[in-house]
Amino acid sequence: MSDANSGPANEDEIELVEFETVGTDAEGNIVIDDVVVATDAQGHIIATDETVVVIDAHGDAVIDETVSVVGEDGELHVLEEDVAVLEVDES
Repeated sequence: MSDANSGPANEDEIELVEFETVGTDAEGNIVIDDVVVATDAQGHIIATDETVVVIDAHGDAVIDETVSVVGEDGELHVLEEDVAVLEVDES
């Protein structure tokens, strides 16, 4: 019995790579940027999912998620963008 994964890379194989950074902006807010990149077997980017979270000193947060795919023109195009605002209940 042969191992199907022992030959050349599968042409349909997709690899996910994740990058995360944490820092502060000019106003002192905490900024977390998480990017997931999907690449094809040749290493070309085919899609991205980026989530940026900004947390202020009061604990309020803005979450911005953008999903993009590569079009026939080779450029990334936004498929969906969602923004959520979470506020701390001070009652």
